[in-house]
Formats: sequence, C-alpha cells, structure tokens
Amino acid sequence: MIDNFKTLLETARQRGPRRCVVACAEDFSTIEALREAQRERIATGVLFGDRARIESIQMTLKIPIDSFEIRPASGEDGAIRSAVREVAESGDFLMKGQLSTANFLRGVLDEQGGLRGQHILSHVALLELPTYPKMLFITDGGMNTELDLRRKTDIVANAINLARALGIARPKVALLSAIERVNIQMTDTLDWAILTRMAEQGEFGEADVEGPLALDIAVSTESARIKKIMSKVSGSVDILVVPSISTGNILAKGLQYLGGAKICGIIVGAKKPVVMLSRSDSPETKLFSIALGNVASGM
Repeated sequence: MIDNFKTLLETARQRGPRRCVVACAEDFSTIEALREAQRERIATGVLFGDRARIESIQMTLKIPIDSFEIRPASGEDGAIRSAVREVAESGDFLMKGQLSTANFLRGVLDEQGGLRGQHILSHVALLELPTYPKMLFITDGGMNTELDLRRKTDIVANAINLARALGIARPKVALLSAIERVNIQMTDTLDWAILTRMAEQGEFGEADVEGPLALDIAVSTESARIKKIMSKVSGSVDILVVPSISTGNILAKGLQYLGGAKICGIIVGAKKPVVMLSRSDSPETKLFSIALGNVASGM
C-alpha cells in the first residue's frame, strides 16, 4: 500500500516510465516538470504543440532537443485534439500544458476524442500530513461546481477506484457535512445518507462509506467516542468527500499552507488519468502529480 509520497515515487519508478502526453507543451514549467520526471525514470514525454517554441524552451532550459518526442500541431485546438486522441490510443496519461483549463477539459470531454469514460470527471487531491498516519484523499475540490446525487455518486466511485489503484483494498470514505444527522434542510446530509445506504448494498464494492459525518468525527476516534457515534471509518479514514468545490479547495489548501501537508492532485473519471499542473505548484508537487499519473494509469 502506498502510504506516503516517498512510496508513491518508488512505486512509479518500479512501474517504469509511462508515456505522458502533453497538450500545448509550449510552457516552461510543464517542460521542467517533465524533465525532472524523466530523470526520476517515471515518465517519457510526447509533446504536442509548436515545435519551434518547444525547442526554444528546451534550449533555454539546457534540455537536449531529443529528450522528448515532439509532435507538431496546428493551433491550440489542434494540439488538444491530437493529444487526446494520442493518449486514448497509446498514451498512459494526459497532461495540460499552456492553455486554459476550460479549453483543455472541453477537449477531454469531447466524445470523438475517445478519452471520455462512463463517469463524470472529478479532481482528487492526495495529501501527506505530519499529523495524520496515512495518505488522505480529498475530493472534489477542483472540478464540479454543481453537484446532484448522480454526480456525487460518480465522485465517490472515482475516488475509491483511485485509492484501490494505490493499494488500498477496502477504502474508508467519510461523506463530510457540518453535522452527523440527516437534516431535511441540508441537501448534502440527505444525499450522503442515500450514498451510505447504496454502499451498504454494494454499489461501491469493498469499501466503508459513511455520512453525513463532521470532519472531527472522520479523523478522530476520540471525537467519535465523546459524541457517542459508532463509526468504522473514524480515525482511519482514507477519503474525505466534501459537499462543495469551495469546501474541498479550502480544506486542501488550508492543510497545505497552514498544516504543512505535502500535496499533489489528479483528475479521474476519464479512460486515462489527467494531470493539470499549476504555475504556483512547487517542483515537488509537480513531480508527485506526475508520479500519481504514472501509478493511476494502472487503474
């Protein structure tokens, strides 16, 4: 089981380099991250975009021109279409280069590209905390702005599938809310109760799914004891499912910047994993995200 980022990186190395296909690769931070992943022997690069601009960046960064496979593409739309088609047919995971997130995801979701799966796409952040004994998954703090019961079901399923790919045979999932009781005026508590029942009926396979749960109950057995709440996931939860994108984004960034967490993230739900790096990501975060793409490509 992968229980920290060191193990994640070691697992990616053991799997060997995976083909990372980059859409619109004319970007310094993307090429730097891919070069480091290449040094760590966890990824090889297939870069779609303007050849002259890509090679110019490589020369500026003192990266040999033959380090990556460069595929010329005409314009942003052409690069996205070609990259999506390439990863669907023979790549292992897709990575976003220098283009807007909206245009990138529109290409991923295009049914003609062959990458779209049966589930919706959702973002999963993976955190290593100095105050928690295992890796913690948080979803969805980066993709879905509007959530109904069907979307929430897919978000839970996507996160469970990723956890299994990282070696967690029976993931423990907490469906977070402000309270532990169903309240008809709080939609998320109603949806979480339904998903808990669906899990009991086998909807998500081997997994313990509980909700609604407050955060303190999810991570602390002492809190559960004081509040007299019986829980299979309390104190050893793997996945925190949040009720809104804002909640997830604030929780993950709060743990990163105020709690000293190491963090990386990935988009799941497509036929192949999707990595989206931010310019503000640390080099460490970028490397871990590519390593996660490597490991998740075995899903």
